[in-house]
Amino acid sequence: MSHKVTDFPQYRKLSNEKVFYRIRDDRNFDEIQIVGSRASLFSMEAKQYPEILKIQDLLSLAEGFLESNEDEFNALLKQYNLG
Repeated sequence: MSHKVTDFPQYRKLSNEKVFYRIRDDRNFDEIQIVGSRASLFSMEAKQYPEILKIQDLLSLAEGFLESNEDEFNALLKQYNLG
């Protein structure tokens, strides 16, 4: 299913709930990666085609991606002292 999303930020996560995304616009996103008892926060700017496709996959809920929300993302920032 493909639908155009224009309201940002949008929130997504991997189905294993180890990677969470805050999509700020069609070219920028933040990613929280959880490994064991630690987490890391990365900010990405999509400049190359594969990165742009990743954002499109996130927005279209391609296989393996689920919807998340601001509360879930912010709770992880707080839990792991990332924000």
